[in-house]
Amino acid sequence: MAKEFTLIDRGRGLQLSTSRVTVLDLVPYFRRGASHDEIICWIPSLTSEEIEVVEAYYRKNKEELDEKDRRVMEYREEQTRLQHLRIPPLEGTDEERMNKLRERFRRYLEEKNGERHPA
Repeated sequence: MAKEFTLIDRGRGLQLSTSRVTVLDLVPYFRRGASHDEIICWIPSLTSEEIEVVEAYYRKNKEELDEKDRRVMEYREEQTRLQHLRIPPLEGTDEERMNKLRERFRRYLEEKNGERHPA
């Protein structure tokens, strides 16, 4: 007996009844024309049949879902920009960046614990 796949809403938006993968999780793949095999490569818990259910819903609601995906991407980009304002990305080689991070962490521990009591 074949398993039936449906889309349900458990509070995070529509998702497959068989997993926690949401429709919006797959929209970027559909937008760039990814094959089912490519999607399965990145999300191996999915089957081609499950992807077909989500893809059919996507095709019926393409404009709305593309707009939601666009807003999600804008939000992520803005959050990344704000994070980089708070904590600028480190520059240099991997070794230089690691040394800078270690130094930041050491200073943080000193401030938190006092210079006499490093963690």
